Amino acid sequence: MDTLDPKQIKQGDEVFVIYHNPHVPSVANVKAAEIVPHPKDENSLALFINETFHVIEDDDALFSSEEAANQAYQNLYDIE
Repeated sequence: MDTLDPKQIKQGDEVFVIYHNPHVPSVANVKAAEIVPHPKDENSLALFINETFHVIEDDDALFSSEEAANQAYQNLYDIE
């Protein structure tokens, strides 16, 4: 998969993620997210998606394009 290194992203970047619905874990979609300053830690960045801040973890799969995220989604869920 062609993912971005979380250590190489910067504030203002737009990234794409495979987002699992927290209320229905079996539902996942490709979503755009913005890299923003973390609201509680000024030395960290966060993902802002669906009006919510998410801590960026080292194992998060962040994609630079929607196409790359969709390809990963199709590979992950074996969709042709």
